[in-house]
Parts: sequence; structure tokens; C-alpha cells
Amino acid sequence: MPMSLIDVLPKIVAEGKKEVEKILRRLESNHKILLQTNECVLPVRKDSNLFVGEQCFDKRDWFNRLCYGDNLLVMQALLNGDPSTRLPSMRGMIDLIYIDPPFDSKADYRTKISLPGTAVDLKPTVLEQFAYSDMWKDGTVSYLRNLYPRLCLMKELLSERGSIYVHLDWHVCHYVKILMDEIFGKENFINEIIWCYKSGGVGNSAFAKKHDNILFYRKNATDYIFHILKEKSYNSDLKKYGFKSAKELQFQDDIGWYTLVNCKDYWNIDMVGRSSEERINYATQKPEALLERIIKASSNEDSIVADFFAGSGTTGAVAEKLGRRWVMSDLGKPANMIMRKRLIDQEAKPFLYQSVGDYQKEIFAATKEFKRVGDLSQVVLNLYGAQPFHEEGIPRNLGKLQDGRTLVYVDSPNKMTGLSTLKRALEFKNILLGGWNKVIVLGWNFVFDIVEIIKQFDRKQLEVLVIPPDLLSQLSKNRCYEKLIDSGKIRFSSLQYLTIKEPRVRSVSSSEEEIIRELDNYVLLSPDALPLDEKNKEKLQDIIA
Repeated sequence: MPMSLIDVLPKIVAEGKKEVEKILRRLESNHKILLQTNECVLPVRKDSNLFVGEQCFDKRDWFNRLCYGDNLLVMQALLNGDPSTRLPSMRGMIDLIYIDPPFDSKADYRTKISLPGTAVDLKPTVLEQFAYSDMWKDGTVSYLRNLYPRLCLMKELLSERGSIYVHLDWHVCHYVKILMDEIFGKENFINEIIWCYKSGGVGNSAFAKKHDNILFYRKNATDYIFHILKEKSYNSDLKKYGFKSAKELQFQDDIGWYTLVNCKDYWNIDMVGRSSEERINYATQKPEALLERIIKASSNEDSIVADFFAGSGTTGAVAEKLGRRWVMSDLGKPANMIMRKRLIDQEAKPFLYQSVGDYQKEIFAATKEFKRVGDLSQVVLNLYGAQPFHEEGIPRNLGKLQDGRTLVYVDSPNKMTGLSTLKRALEFKNILLGGWNKVIVLGWNFVFDIVEIIKQFDRKQLEVLVIPPDLLSQLSKNRCYEKLIDSGKIRFSSLQYLTIKEPRVRSVSSSEEEIIRELDNYVLLSPDALPLDEKNKEKLQDIIA
């Protein structure tokens, strides 16, 4: 007879504590996880003159941060801080955390992308597949096992006056509350908030499900930020008769007469409707009114607010409007792009778009097929169609094409391909066995300014290609990698980038000028490098053609 969840919970907690202890020890070691800054986003044009490259870190004491990646790694990086960019550890700095983790193992994580004349379904990236499959491997047990260490790290990030809201529903709320009692202390439980809504939840064989559950905990029992909020309470008698007694406590709107009362623990806030101005076509988008209530109640102006399952970015968008600082992260690339656009459209303050740059390193560390990077490099060379060198003294990550004039350099999954890598590859091109006409660099991860770096070199002598992001996953499923060569599914693609010509200024009138900017070159990322099935790759290829 299989064990019940009640039987498994003590084991989940014990294993979670060990994992957290290991993570916290790692924070004190020299092997720290850091966030790489991909972009300093400047939504408002007037800010563009203030920030140039790394100078942005010298201009401001704080940047709001949008982070792409597994939140377990993102939170470790936030706890570490980054002295090179003067970003301090955020341990004990966050006043409010709101999270809306996935509820149900049967959720579909595909993203529909609208394109001219068609639409494609974007599969989860390798990273997302890796995380989601791990989260739901054993159903609810896996879900709780994954959530426990994340909640522990959130507690580390909370300030002593901080609090956390965990948004759930009937699937796992009761089990997660047990974990929260264990981590934060039963005495620090404040409310179970019932969010009631009108839409959704049609019931044919049961009562319609029309609410979610939000667990509200404080970090410290002696003192925490909380502001009493008021809501409208309509009186049917006042509405019917226009009764005017105690007029100074009564108000009137389009619905009728009301009084203001303290907010209760059930909130009537409807979902984001199809015709709502807020709607950005994100499946799990939460209404701004919901987050506004939470942020107003449990943070002060200039508090730091965080969301580590950020989805459509409602938390950051509302925090920005309310004068709070914010940190958001999400594992999905489409979610990060949606959030970035939403904040730009909102004309938010400058913020950093960051990511953890060593996911292939994490996946490689978990891969049992290859004990050494050199072994993996040899496989990659063969998959690309290059012949590895077997001469003594030549690195195992070097190979040659059949033309006898082109050298191939495979970078490590443990590294970010950048300037030093390209210089080293060119050195091998110039000196190895008398020299070569060209070197091709195959990389897993890239520094954020790789396109600008590539422009420094002659394209006839140096080419940079992307190793398929799901290669390690495919190799783990196909131990005989020669079959992958024959299948034609392993394709190396170019980096996606565009270059812009110098702007031209044209006089429109005595008081107006028109600035014209033209694209000089646009290199589209190959459909083969995107997480698409064959049918959707064909759709995209038709549009490109």
C-alpha cells in the first residue's frame, strides 16, 4: 500500500532541511552563484543619457531587478550579492514576498506566440522542462519537496519586519500550510485570505470553485509591517431609502450608500477580464487590485517587494506604481519577455534584466554520462562534423573540419563564452600546427555583450555558433550519440542580433526635427535553436522565408 502524504511529510521536511543547510554552507564558500546582467533597461527616454554599459552601477544606489532563471539559484545569488557590481547581499532586506507558485501537476506550460498570419506553440525551454519535470516527478510529493527549500531561502531574504503571502488553491494549500508552520512557526501565521471571484470555476457535479487561498505569515512575532486597510461596505437600507443618519461616516457612489470598514479576510476582487485594460494575455495573470491590497498592507514606501514566481509581472508593476522597490524572477523566458515589455510600457524606472548564467553547468553536473568536460567536447565535435585531434599535447576541445583549413573550438558548459574565449580560440588558429584559415567557436552560455565583442573580429577568421540548448538532455536519452548524427536533429545556430546605422536627422519645421534610424543588419536566430516541435518550426520558417 503506497504511503500517504501525511506519512511522507516528515521525510520531506528532513530532506529539505539538509538541502538548505548545504545551500547555506555554499554561500560561505568561494564557489558562489552570481547573477549576470544582460541589460540595463531604460524605459524612459530621458534616462538613456545617464547610463552607459557598466557605468550604470556607478549612477544609482539601487536597481529594481528582473531575473530569469530557477528561483532556487536566483535566491542564492541574491543572498550572495555581487561585489564586482556593488550589488550587496539581500539577506534580511526584503519587507514583503508574494508568490503564486503553480498549483496543479497537469498544467500545460506551453506558450502560444502570435505571428503574422499564424501562431506557434513554444514548448518549455530545456531549463523549464528540467525544472518542471523535477517538480512534478512524483506528483504532490515532488511539489512539496521542491517548495520547501525555496520557502526557507525566502525566510532568509525577509527583513525582521517582513512578511510573506503564498497564493495557492485547493490542490495543495493544506499541505503547504504544514510546511509554512514548520518553517515560519505556527505562531507567525496571521491569516488565510480567501480571494473570491466571479469568473471561472463552473461546477456541474460539484459546487463551483470560485476562490483561491492566500497564506499570510510574518517573519517575526514581535514586530512586522502591517497597515489597516479600509473597504466599502454597502448598506441595503441606505441604498434603498437614501438614509442620511450619521452622514459624516457615509458615502455615496454609483452603486449606493456605503461606509468604510476594516478589510476582512475574504476579498471580493474579480479576475482580469477579457476586455480589461490590464489584460496582457497571460494565462495566470493576477489583477492589480489584488496585489495593490497586499503591497499597501504589508510594505512601506521604498520597501523592497519580491516575487519569485512572477509570471506576468503584476507584483512588480503594482510595486512600481506604489513607490516600492522590487525584485522579480521567473523560470519561463516568455514570462520574462512579457514582464520586460509590461514595465517598459508602464515607463518604469531603470531596472536590471539579469540571469543565472551557468544552467548548462548545473545540468552537466547532474549528468552521469560524462565525467570530464573533455569527453563531452569530443562528442560535440563529432556532432558538429569535426574530427577531434588525437595528437598528444593538443586540448581535447579542439577539432578540424574535413576541408583541412578550419579549426573548431568547443567551449565548456561550465563557462560563459566571451572575449577571453574568442582570443584564446584565435591564438590556437594562428599557432596550432602551422595555423588555420578560420576558427569556429561552439558555445553553451554567452556573456551579455557577446554581439559587441564579436564585432571586434574579422568574420572571415572567426565564427561563433550556439550549441543546441537541449543537447545534454538529448544525450542523456541517446547514449549512442551516433544515432543523433544520423537523425539530423542536432543543429548549431548563429547568434541572434541586429545592428543599427547611425541616426539621420531631418528638419521637419523650424521647431521640429525628425530622427531616422535604419537597421544595418539583422541576423535571425535559427528556428532549430528555439523550443519548437517540427510542425511549429515549419510555420516559423515560412514566415522567415
